Amino acid sequence: MMVRSGNPAARHGTLMSTALLVLLAAGGTARPQSAAPALGLQQQGAQAGPSPSTPAPSAPPAREENPGLINEMGKLFDKLPSILPPIKSPSETMDDLSRLAKPSTMVSGRVICPVSANGAPDCKQAADQLCQGKGYKEGKSLNADSAEKCSAKVLIPGRQRKPDDCRTDTFVTSALCQN
Repeated sequence: MMVRSGNPAARHGTLMSTALLVLLAAGGTARPQSAAPALGLQQQGAQAGPSPSTPAPSAPPAREENPGLINEMGKLFDKLPSILPPIKSPSETMDDLSRLAKPSTMVSGRVICPVSANGAPDCKQAADQLCQGKGYKEGKSLNADSAEKCSAKVLIPGRQRKPDDCRTDTFVTSALCQN
């Protein structure tokens, strides 16, 4: 059967379902892998008459354990309900999500980020200060601004600018605050 669909998901689903049907259909006619094929030779003790150890034709034969791939897949499908978590209703899922989400508020202001030991600005501490000033416990920086701050020596005419005359300050201007 040739599948011609513009939707790759439909093609993939059709191929997967076809493969599954082939595997399931082959599972009913499979022979045990451990049984050796008969080569047309008879054992010396075998006779043409029925042996006394064979069960009566009216009783169904006991099913042997088949160590093949199909049998192992069947065992896996039998175990699936115990492995998977129970399915929750949409309202239970929303309740779980609302418990995970913390209420937060965005605040604006301007707090300078202190310089950390490695020379980079520590804006987490500045965001916490901005939120604590508004009555919250902690915060996360949403927006930052940088400005160059120079000493008055830079304004002297004819003076050469030196590397330590100016520095760049970083400020937190808005933060997301949580209790």
